[in-house]
Amino acid sequence: MEFKGTTICAVKKDGVTVIAGDGQVTMGESVIFKANAVKVKRIYGGKVVVGFAGSVSDAFSLSEKFEKMLQKFSGNLMRSAVELAELWRNDKMPRQLQAMLIAADKDNLLVLSGTGEVIDPDSGVCAIGSGGNYALAAARALYDIEGIGAEEIARRAMKIASELCVFTNDNLTVEVL
Repeated sequence: MEFKGTTICAVKKDGVTVIAGDGQVTMGESVIFKANAVKVKRIYGGKVVVGFAGSVSDAFSLSEKFEKMLQKFSGNLMRSAVELAELWRNDKMPRQLQAMLIAADKDNLLVLSGTGEVIDPDSGVCAIGSGGNYALAAARALYDIEGIGAEEIARRAMKIASELCVFTNDNLTVEVL
């Protein structure tokens, strides 16, 4: 049985970057296996925040591989992401991972896939996972509203996603940079 389903949303606004993730782990298509999983965490001495979605084992594997690259390249987020992607491009990675990762530091916000893609979102907002499109649409709609900061946007977007996606709950882990 495969474990999957989650939503991760990241917002970068006014010098603040937030990554929020829900806590639901779904077994198959119909069983909530766990409601309080933590899929957003700080790495590299707290200077980098990652949130992962996809098949659980693949998501952990992608996160671990990225963390090793951060160590290798002294915390340089962009270089670490590109070098990780190179592993797939040079056929040094034995298989594609069914997972995605959002990674952020004080300057950058990136989306990495388990197939070797690196995406630098151009709007300051990105989301991945089963409820990612709901969270992304909500965050984009809230982004230009005066007086709403990055954390509130991420929390509201995740709440909306949890109301629409059966694989997403409102038990959030939120990390702010």
